[in-house]
Amino acid sequence: MAKKMACVTGGTGYVASLLVKCLLEKGYAVNTTVRDPDNKKKVSHLLELQSSGDLKLFKADLTDEGSFDDAFAGCDVVFHLATPVHFGSQDPENDMIKPAIQGALNVLKACVKSKTVKRVVMTSSAAAVSINNSTETGLVMDEKCWTDVDFLASEKPPTWGYPASKTLAEKAAWKFAEENKIDLVTIIPCLMAGPAITPDVPSSICLAMSLLTGNEFLINGMKGMQILSGSISITHVEDVVRAHVFLAEKESASGRYNCCGVNTCVTELAKFLSIRYPQYKVPTDFGEFPTEAKLIISSDKLVKEGFSFNYGIEEIYDQSVEYFKAKELLQ
Repeated sequence: MAKKMACVTGGTGYVASLLVKCLLEKGYAVNTTVRDPDNKKKVSHLLELQSSGDLKLFKADLTDEGSFDDAFAGCDVVFHLATPVHFGSQDPENDMIKPAIQGALNVLKACVKSKTVKRVVMTSSAAAVSINNSTETGLVMDEKCWTDVDFLASEKPPTWGYPASKTLAEKAAWKFAEENKIDLVTIIPCLMAGPAITPDVPSSICLAMSLLTGNEFLINGMKGMQILSGSISITHVEDVVRAHVFLAEKESASGRYNCCGVNTCVTELAKFLSIRYPQYKVPTDFGEFPTEAKLIISSDKLVKEGFSFNYGIEEIYDQSVEYFKAKELLQ
């Protein structure tokens, strides 16, 4: 039998590079797209993976229609992970929102053109599910829930461009997929931690580890995340990677799937970390800050489909601490 062939967009990223590694280990032939294949530092971890299987790098840009055509030629499945991220942007409309929507559509157009792609797995974000101006608590966010983009656009909370871009790109993808009869599945992960193979330490892990490193700016980022999104929900990156492959291979999979391993909040997480790693003197008093999350992100649909999470909060943080020690970011 011919090898199954997959393409992963945005191959230099945290999840994408681990997904490339996982697919190679499973015997797939893998194409991956990067913005600049000549940037040796950025693609060094991908070049190293070429020794473990059939991996080819292609140059592609989200805003350049047609640039994905060569990478998708002959592929059975496409994983769309590339997304523009500029948290400090003064112009999120042009820096994040438009390119995210355009990118999703350009990827799907190339899938149609390929005539071989049978399923597309697109990576969305919990930021496309849980943000609203509800004051209720005890909410359970499932796949029917969408972030309120009107609320984001009118209130413009810090970093609002990212959740708006993820929500609008996913909605645009669903509309295009329905009109063009594309078998699309979206996976919706939350904050991720766990070891990375990228040359730089991913911002996601830095945020998840901020209570241990004592980085005040990022601790405030965590608080802001809870206020905006309603919780601190965390998943091990390996579980997110496995869920991508699971949804690509599971014939019955359809629609959206939340992928959340642990639902918590800043104060609960701080208490857990201070007990598990007393040496890092984790702060546990946050004054007036809310002591519980207003919602949980439910992964029931994914679990009922047959997926199981391998990592709980202990393993997520034990492995992240070891990774940070190896990177000399913790003693």
